Amino acid sequence: MNFRTVLIIVIIIFAGTCMGLVVESGVFAAGRSNRLGCILLQHSLTSNTGDISSWQPQQNGPQEVNNIILGADDAAAKTVILGARDPATEDPDAGFKFQLALTSKGAAISKATFSTGNGKGFDNRDYKDPQPLVLLSPVQLADGEEITSMAIKKLVFVQQKLQLALNRLHWQSLPVEKTSYGRESASFEAVIKDQVSGEGITKVVQTYRVTPGNYLLDCEIHIENLSAQEQKVRFDLSGTVGISQESIRRDAREAVAGFRDAQGKNHSKRIDARKLNKAQTAEQRRLLKAGENFLWVASTNKYFAAILVPVAGEDAKFCDWVADSTGQFYDPDGISDNGDEAIGTDLKIVSSTLSAAGQDGNLKTYKFQLYLGPKDKSIFDRNPMYRDLGFVETISFMACFCCPAAIIKPLAFGILSLMKWMYTFIGNYGLVIIILVFVIRIVMHPITKKSQVSMSKLSTLGPQVEQIKKKYAHNKVEMNKQVMALYRQQGASPIKGMLPMFVQMPIWIALYSAIYASIELRGAAFLPFWITDLSAPDALVRFPAITLPLFGKLDSFNLLPILMGVAFYLQQKLMPKPATEVNPQAAQQQKMMMFMMTLMFPVMLYKAPSGLNLYIMSSVFAGVVEQYLIRKHIREKEQVQSIGLVAATSKTGGKIKKKKPKPFYKNM
Repeated sequence: MNFRTVLIIVIIIFAGTCMGLVVESGVFAAGRSNRLGCILLQHSLTSNTGDISSWQPQQNGPQEVNNIILGADDAAAKTVILGARDPATEDPDAGFKFQLALTSKGAAISKATFSTGNGKGFDNRDYKDPQPLVLLSPVQLADGEEITSMAIKKLVFVQQKLQLALNRLHWQSLPVEKTSYGRESASFEAVIKDQVSGEGITKVVQTYRVTPGNYLLDCEIHIENLSAQEQKVRFDLSGTVGISQESIRRDAREAVAGFRDAQGKNHSKRIDARKLNKAQTAEQRRLLKAGENFLWVASTNKYFAAILVPVAGEDAKFCDWVADSTGQFYDPDGISDNGDEAIGTDLKIVSSTLSAAGQDGNLKTYKFQLYLGPKDKSIFDRNPMYRDLGFVETISFMACFCCPAAIIKPLAFGILSLMKWMYTFIGNYGLVIIILVFVIRIVMHPITKKSQVSMSKLSTLGPQVEQIKKKYAHNKVEMNKQVMALYRQQGASPIKGMLPMFVQMPIWIALYSAIYASIELRGAAFLPFWITDLSAPDALVRFPAITLPLFGKLDSFNLLPILMGVAFYLQQKLMPKPATEVNPQAAQQQKMMMFMMTLMFPVMLYKAPSGLNLYIMSSVFAGVVEQYLIRKHIREKEQVQSIGLVAATSKTGGKIKKKKPKPFYKNM
């Protein structure tokens, strides 16, 4: 295999990797009435093994089981607001970071909305009418069932094999309390009763607490035995549900869980929305890892995370009462990719035995902490709890087969830190990206130059290589031997030409990933009249939405991809050309590559975030300038060699000296 073929393969691999990253980044891309009533328990239809995974709630009327009828009174529907009273005017630095809308139905979180007062916080990036960003929202299924965050989906009485769907019950709402440091708390109460005697059997109280200036909220679930008999109970809890889709192109949402191994190192397991949609079994949705300590479970999108942390007991290092954790995918209308799809997480809590009323152990408290905020490493690093629990694991970067996450992740975090540091001086992330690209180009210039010089030297040997191929066409072993001998004789090496490319790939992929995932670019402007949001397409001119092949839905003319295509064309024009008179096929391949690079990437990246396109365009234009200088150096070197001149030193390129002619005789 000659060098030209190897080079083409390398370029195809590199282009394929880039295309993979582009595709990965996504180019192709009524409830029950509020009447007062009673919800009753249902007897288990399962065997005595204790498997309750298939139990279904019964609401069709009273059902007597072993002469016991249990139920819970349905209270009046009510919505309770904690945190910011008006997210559009609340300053997230001086007040609450978000508004929490709690619903009495299931004592759950109905909606979580970020504060955006004083131009701070996070809005929905609607260029016409920006509104505070809603992070969590309920999911309305086709059958009318509503899925909300932190709702008890099943309260199970294990001994009696009975269960109650508390997420369908309107709990009694207790008054909002304001405590020290401006904190606010709200509680909901549900009492399970014997419907014959009217006596309370079990009481469940769910409490939420929010603190100003904090992305973290507390949630406690208290289960108290009110009966004279011992009770064994467990419950299924919906975690965070309905996190909004942030990526303009691909659905970047994931269900993620955090763990700590025996060596004390934090790990994570993640399942993206596409895999959750295709999952057929609980095992395919499972977020637990055998042999590791469970820390948290989260729903995430491109920039934000809703992280649910079960708090361990006072004497425990890790929570031991979570039996299972799974990711969920919801598609209410069954039509894929129409915008109503949602993801969520579920927790199964282990059984607890509650002593009889009035005795020690008749009350069990489950504590949770819920982080609702940006996936920002600086925030995670500053907070000891976030740092210890490994919240940084929610941040994901785009890796590939040749550049695994173990390499890309530290590089990307280093680039993000460098970008933040540069921003403190420059104050514009668009300029930071451009300057960073040129700085990295300058730092890597010696490697790039060495690669280009080696490639040029190999290109000049093309005619000789073709002659060797013709001469040894029927002897592949000898042909390869002669080609390698020619390379050694001329001081050329295919490895020297390709190795620098592989050295550079992790750096450029890490830079690509850092810019793609950086929360700092969300809503950051480059120019006041163009590229007003580096996390969205540049949208030079907007127009009514139309649908086109390959592009999909378009509502703006984006200039950056066009400029990027021009840069790719210039770059391809400056690449070393094969000897067309010797190998016309290679020339055709070169033209095809130029065509593909010039048109393919602008089309695929047309709706990409402008920060990403600005990086690629800057990199390609910087590469054009760099290739021009390198080609100029190569031409000058060839001219010097052609007239018999050599450099003073082989490395520094000092003053040019004439070659001393060799004498036709030797002194004896």
